Amino acid sequence: MIYSELHPSLSAFSRIVYGAWRLSDDSDTSEEHVRAKVDACLEQGITTFDHADIYGDYSCEAVFGQTLAATPSLRDQIQLVSKCDIMLLSDNYPDRRVKHYDTSAAHIRQSVTQSLKNLHTDHLDLLLIHRPDPFMDHHETGQALDALVNEGLVKAVGVSNFQRWDWDLLQSGMSHPLVTNQIEMNLLTRDSFTDGTLAFMQQYGVSPMAWSPLAGGELFGNGEAALRVKPILEREAERFGVGIDAVATAWLLAHPAGILPVLGTNNLSRIRSASDALKVTIDRETWFEMWTAAAGEEVA
Repeated sequence: MIYSELHPSLSAFSRIVYGAWRLSDDSDTSEEHVRAKVDACLEQGITTFDHADIYGDYSCEAVFGQTLAATPSLRDQIQLVSKCDIMLLSDNYPDRRVKHYDTSAAHIRQSVTQSLKNLHTDHLDLLLIHRPDPFMDHHETGQALDALVNEGLVKAVGVSNFQRWDWDLLQSGMSHPLVTNQIEMNLLTRDSFTDGTLAFMQQYGVSPMAWSPLAGGELFGNGEAALRVKPILEREAERFGVGIDAVATAWLLAHPAGILPVLGTNNLSRIRSASDALKVTIDRETWFEMWTAAAGEEVA
């Protein structure tokens, strides 16, 4: 496994991150089965686990946390990421009238407190603001995030799905640096490569995280773009002796921005092969060959 230094306050993150957003969808959510997934990650050097308060209708953190409760020593071997600010419509919150965002100091602290309880830990390695909040008071939000770092409840903070102006606004209200932006990036969702989002991260040496790196499975479906790129994925998969999912992940890993793909699956065999992407070398021409096939046209 290769690792990425997001910030001096953090231990190195594995370049491939395990995403826990589907954890409670599994037919088996027992501690033993979750532990098998964690072990499958650790055996190949995947040490970073991505959560959010809302995943699984507010249930995934607790499903994962049962493993840390059973074996507390695991906490020293991993990095925990979580997110907050999305307020879902949910039976868990019957009085909520509309989905919205909440970056108030009170909600951020309440969410982190609950995440720590669910995950059976005394700190998060990284807390992300999950979505831009158009009603955000950046001074209040920034001070709340700074306070959590100062108190040791989170080691570092970042964002998810932010545009550059959202990042700049929040950072202007903080003393601690934002250390990453988790954004949707894959062969079928390429806007961040050309709209300035990724360029901004590169300019300031910030390693981005990529959610849905396999386009939620659409990359392997029968859509026009997927069918165009599939022959290239299959060719490279045969060349390196891996699955086409590993090639698609390697396409992200090859980018000089130092992208950290967040892979989410409940299938143990797929978890065990997640690091196969590191066996694949994507040169510049192959990278653009895949881009062009997915786009259906030559690069402008």
